[in-house]
Parts: sequence; C-alpha cells; structure tokens
Amino acid sequence: MFSAESVEGNILLMDMIEFVAKLKKRAGGDEGMVLIHNGIVRNSSRDGRPVKSIEVKADWGKLSRILADTRKLPGIMAAEAEIQEGRLGVGEDIMLLGLAGSTREYVITALASTLDRIKKDVTIKQEFSS
Repeated sequence: MFSAESVEGNILLMDMIEFVAKLKKRAGGDEGMVLIHNGIVRNSSRDGRPVKSIEVKADWGKLSRILADTRKLPGIMAAEAEIQEGRLGVGEDIMLLGLAGSTREYVITALASTLDRIKKDVTIKQEFSS
C-alpha cells in the first residue's frame, strides 16, 4: 500500500496522478466524484510547538479493514490509501487517502469518517523539534 518515488536525493513524493488513475479504474466508470486527502508534515504541532520532523508507523491490517468497510458504504465505488512510514520532514507527504463515489454527499461524508478512523486506529506519529 506504500507508493513513493525518489527524487532530489532522499525526498519521497507520492504520485497523485497515478493514485487518482487507480481510484478511477477501481470505480469502473461509475464514479461522479473523486476526493483526495493529502496529509503533509506541518512545521508546528496542534498546540503550537515547533516541529522539524515526525516518525510515522502504520498498522497495515487495520488500514485494510477500514478501507474494506469504506468500500461497502452507500455511493462509494473505491477507497485507497497510501502512507509513508519512517522519519519525515516538514512539507513531506504522510498520507494520501482517496475515495471515488457517485455524489459529493456520499464521498465527502465517507472520506471524513474514514480519515478519522485511520488517524485514530492506523497511524502512530511522534513529533521531533530538533
């Protein structure tokens, strides 16, 4: 489920064009909307402390189950996620989460609930200030 390519040394960037194409293919042409969340390392924590990097770990089994649940929701044709594990610097991509579905009412609601579940149950992040 991890997808990345190496550019400019050690920087890893997820390929969003490829990611969207995969979603559309899995939806089989029935989708009316594709919605993407791109999580990025911020330079500060939620409480305002400076952040230089984070360490990310993922529970791939839980991610697989959450995506399977999402694909069963009304109006959802495809759901995919890619998470970069390891030490990531400010500005680097952490996660792509994408859903393809029939209408925005289904897709926006499903993406919000799926993202909440992934952040709660799948990813573990540790912030570093130096």
